[in-house]
Amino acid sequence: MEFKDYYATLGLSKTASEADIKRAYRKLAREHHPDLNPGDKKAEARFKEINEANEVLGDPEKRKKYDELGANWRDYERAAESGAGGFGGGARWSTGGSGGYRTMTPEEMNAAFGGQDPFSDFFHTFFSGGGFSAGGATGGGRRRSSRSQRGQDVEQLVDLTLEEAYAGTSRRVVAAREQGERSFEVRIPAGVKDGARIRAAGEGGQGARGGAAGDLFLVVRLLPHSRVERRGQDLYQKVDIPVTTAVLGGEVSVPTLAGTTVRLKVPAVTAQGRTFRLRGHGMPTVGKPDERGDMYVTAQVQIPSVVSDEARAHYLALRDLENQAH
Repeated sequence: MEFKDYYATLGLSKTASEADIKRAYRKLAREHHPDLNPGDKKAEARFKEINEANEVLGDPEKRKKYDELGANWRDYERAAESGAGGFGGGARWSTGGSGGYRTMTPEEMNAAFGGQDPFSDFFHTFFSGGGFSAGGATGGGRRRSSRSQRGQDVEQLVDLTLEEAYAGTSRRVVAAREQGERSFEVRIPAGVKDGARIRAAGEGGQGARGGAAGDLFLVVRLLPHSRVERRGQDLYQKVDIPVTTAVLGGEVSVPTLAGTTVRLKVPAVTAQGRTFRLRGHGMPTVGKPDERGDMYVTAQVQIPSVVSDEARAHYLALRDLENQAH
């Protein structure tokens, strides 16, 4: 049996925090996810290793046990095989603890890998449910715990337009259950940011032996907008201003993400690139729809591409006035 360096698998040091572990796991799991690498055996193997490492390091109790193993893991292995207790005698601990985190449920892992066991012998010897206890190990440490286990949390990406993030929206989700598929809606509040996680309690992986179901987390991915840029709660966009309005002053219409327009007063002699602030027309704050950021509008002075004879005569007259002023 080969020792598994779970810290190296996730590219972390032994001093990594829980946040570091979760962040590294999410990044690597997405990169090597079977759905993104169909038919890639190397990615499949790497994904299994990443899930196994997170199963241990993502659970504080299992991580403590793993750190205790250290260079003496062979001694603990022999103790498990002989039936002697390990880790101070008789500690029982099960897989899938609430501290763990995985993008795929055990059922999904099983289906994704054709029914093959996704975990190594090293994992089953030391970290599989009840496999290393004072009562002796059976089947190479693969005995299952009789205690209930909470289902795994599940992540699912959801793409949103900036308009949807501005107004709030919902997404229909279909989850696999033993009784068949379950369809339900998840409400996404107005003002969500890129990377926000929307929790649907109890809609994740099913628990084992009567355990509670895990949670579903919709991870927001904001799509680029053709006209508007978001920076925090503020919005930025450019607006075309006719050259006559830029010189003489006036008003222009500014489109909003709500599908309406706002009238912007343009002062006389407005230069190209001047920025105006429209208070309260930015993104709403999640849970506080009356609190909004601002919208910043940059003037794009429009030079006409076609000039009529009459307009040309006026421009010539204007040029004469400018020459006289100098």
